[in-house]
Amino acid sequence: MKPTNLSRRHAMLRAGGALSLASIGTLTPISKALAASESKDAPSLPDYASWKNPDALIIHSANTMETKRGAFGDGLITPLDRLFVRNNLNPPSEEITEDPDSWEIRIEGVKNPTTFTVGELKRMGLESVPMILQCSGNGRGYFPSEPSGTQWTVGAAGCVIFTGIPVKKLIEATGGIADGMKYMTSTGGEEIPEGIDPDTVKVERSVPAEISDRALLAWEINGVPLPLAHGGPLRLVVPGFTGVNSIKYVKQVAFTEDQSSANIQQNSYRMAPLGEKGSPEYDSVWEMPVKSWVTQPSEPDQTLKSGLVQIKGLAMGGNSDVTGVEVSVDGGDTWHEAKFVGPDLGPYAWRQFVYPVELEPGKYEVTSRATNADGQTQPKERMENNRGYLNNSWHDHMLSITVA
Repeated sequence: MKPTNLSRRHAMLRAGGALSLASIGTLTPISKALAASESKDAPSLPDYASWKNPDALIIHSANTMETKRGAFGDGLITPLDRLFVRNNLNPPSEEITEDPDSWEIRIEGVKNPTTFTVGELKRMGLESVPMILQCSGNGRGYFPSEPSGTQWTVGAAGCVIFTGIPVKKLIEATGGIADGMKYMTSTGGEEIPEGIDPDTVKVERSVPAEISDRALLAWEINGVPLPLAHGGPLRLVVPGFTGVNSIKYVKQVAFTEDQSSANIQQNSYRMAPLGEKGSPEYDSVWEMPVKSWVTQPSEPDQTLKSGLVQIKGLAMGGNSDVTGVEVSVDGGDTWHEAKFVGPDLGPYAWRQFVYPVELEPGKYEVTSRATNADGQTQPKERMENNRGYLNNSWHDHMLSITVA
């Protein structure tokens, strides 16, 4: 079920409304961080993610790692060793994943508040959901305003399969949601240093309570126990919503009258205009919009051989099925229908697409745009905002290539 209280502005974003504050006539340069990642001084993988494939990642910092555009591969599911990492705080100790079945989660705001262990959850129900994980700031590196935060390009996203128990099963087991509760508020298990107001740093996010129908408490990802790097031993996942709403190391799910008082809910992840600070008066970053990008060619200024070229990419519908993708090789002047490749894993997963085209020697600007079942089409322009959230502009994601 979709939120019923989305604002007109948020709805227009999903529909591809032209809401940018400034139209940029030329391609925005790829993020400075991409160039830095290729230097000899690029950071190395932290211990908790040492099993990742460094050749497939742009390592921005110990808590931010991005999948390279050419490293998504030709499969629908993103391999874990290539999947991006984004942490708002340093992760807890690896020890919490050594005995995952003993991890406890508290369910509040229901008729009969209860604490469950993961071991108990595993006996209560089982479901898997293929879904896109995407950082709210994916595409931030294309904003000419250079908003603060990691300068992601396309790689703060992946498609994975989470397995766990539907939250609605726990609601049923605890007597139902208490009267008057409008939000599902989930709290992460990161350690809060003593002497600090928890609201300033804790990872606690609220989403509309009706979204609990699609939420999952997951202990497995892509067929293996959930590693610490991706929120193990237990993660709340909210299909169709940006990654910040899928709480790692989740220790409590509460149904509440109001949104969390934590700074990450009240002020961060808000669609504030340029020059304004985030605050509750602006839309919270919740649903993902329709979006696509080309993965092959994979680099700007890449040189390809003339002849038949297979243009490949990934497309998502946001909160409904992606129904079509078009590809342009002339900067959006003309569009051509691409073909979906592989199975349809549902509305919250992405689809692969391919467009074969004969290219003669010359310069080309290659991009894609997707349409979903709600009739929403990926827009040309980004929605300008102070933190570079929800960039689904096809123009920003365009690549200039040379065919020789």
